[in-house]
Amino acid sequence: MTNTQLVADYLETVWNQGRTDLAATYIATDLQQHNPKLADGRTALAGLVDAIRGQLPQLRFELRRIAGEGDLVFAHSHFTPAPGALGMAVVDIFRIEDGLIAEHWDVSEEVPQDTASGRPTV
Repeated sequence: MTNTQLVADYLETVWNQGRTDLAATYIATDLQQHNPKLADGRTALAGLVDAIRGQLPQLRFELRRIAGEGDLVFAHSHFTPAPGALGMAVVDIFRIEDGLIAEHWDVSEEVPQDTASGRPTV
């Protein structure tokens, strides 16, 4: 499996389907987080996904663009908490090691109703 396929499958399986029981298939035990609101480790991430999905059971990451270079994968997604919501534009950067996600960075911004250019943010 390629690194980009690993990340695409992770977003679909763990986040969109809520299959945190399969987190070990995608995420290293000692996952390093660079998001200031997230603790390190696979267990912390799985707990976060379960908690968020408990509040937002219809959440979805729609992967729009994905690219990889070496051990890094860059994913540009449209996150929606529920169908019809404007949601957020999200860019995740993942470092892959030994076939698992070992490190994670992300940035996000709210999707506006309109943009100055007329083009979408995602």
